[in-house]
Amino acid sequence: MSAVATGPAAGLPRWAVLALLPGLNLLAAFAVSGLVVVLIGENPWQVVRILVWGAFGFEEAIGYTLFYATNFIFTGLAVAVAFHCGLFNIGGEGQAYVGGLGVALVCLHLDFLPFALIVPAAVAGAALFGAAWAFVPAWLQARRGSHIVITTIMFNFIAASVMVYLLVNVMARPGSMEPETRGFAPHAYLPPMHEALGAVGIEIAASPLNLSFPWALLCAAGVWLFLWHTRAGYRLRAAGASPAAALYGGISPPRQVLVAMLVSGALAGFMSLNELMGVQHRLVLEFTAGYGFAGIAVALMGRGHPAGVVLASVLFGALYQGGAELAFEVPRITRDMVVVIQGLVILFAGALEFMFVPALRAALLRRVGG
Repeated sequence: MSAVATGPAAGLPRWAVLALLPGLNLLAAFAVSGLVVVLIGENPWQVVRILVWGAFGFEEAIGYTLFYATNFIFTGLAVAVAFHCGLFNIGGEGQAYVGGLGVALVCLHLDFLPFALIVPAAVAGAALFGAAWAFVPAWLQARRGSHIVITTIMFNFIAASVMVYLLVNVMARPGSMEPETRGFAPHAYLPPMHEALGAVGIEIAASPLNLSFPWALLCAAGVWLFLWHTRAGYRLRAAGASPAAALYGGISPPRQVLVAMLVSGALAGFMSLNELMGVQHRLVLEFTAGYGFAGIAVALMGRGHPAGVVLASVLFGALYQGGAELAFEVPRITRDMVVVIQGLVILFAGALEFMFVPALRAALLRRVGG
């Protein structure tokens, strides 16, 4: 028999919580989006067809979808790890931003290193700077009792202000008024997937998708192994499930808060690899573009499991890429309208994620009783 869920979804089989409930939430979000589309005078079925085709209908579209999904995988995993320790880390935006600073410092000042060394150094820089930015809120939570939600959101604004100062006054490209650094050396670029696969005889269409995508998948597998197949992961989850019971069992909840937030910050910092080394090839303002906040919805929809996070990330990547195609093909569906659709998905996957629990519970009871 399948396990039965606890908490707000108590009484439901685990398969219903992990698969059926997110599916119903997604259908509800699309149903409301369809009503909005009807109200502006468009055919919702045509809109869905264009949206799906724009995200998966041709090789280039798939590449763009997976490129966007890569960012969501990193930020979704960051939020998920913190969730398992009972923490609501909404500082992924700032941690990714500062992680980008670590990447830029490596690529700009260690550019004498060959590709085989500068890429691992940049990965380490992203992890260290992202983790360092998460450390202070974690320490304040663990040692001073400061609420992690308040401190992490404050650190998002601090990170944005610090980056503006650095890019305008310290790291700006000489002779330029643009708030950006000089370009990275070509050997510090992450190769796009079409070039990497082309080198082994596999031809795919050109797109921004780069080697940070397989790294994101490896990180998802690593998080799964860490959380469910290591003692450190067990201690982290135990502290999140019941701090009192964890303490009784010899586990220090404050220590687990620090561990969870350091891992979470490092994962968020990896997002900068995709954007800076894969596409921008320099440090620019606002390259995070809200991915850190959207990672919260990705983690919620993925139920905090790495496999669910990857699937939810592909969904959000499809909404980004398919939405861009939709805005081009149907002028009355503006980019703002696409943002509304994304917002509805976030609403039903987040704030209203347990809305269908009573109906599901009643339906399952009737089925058992019948």
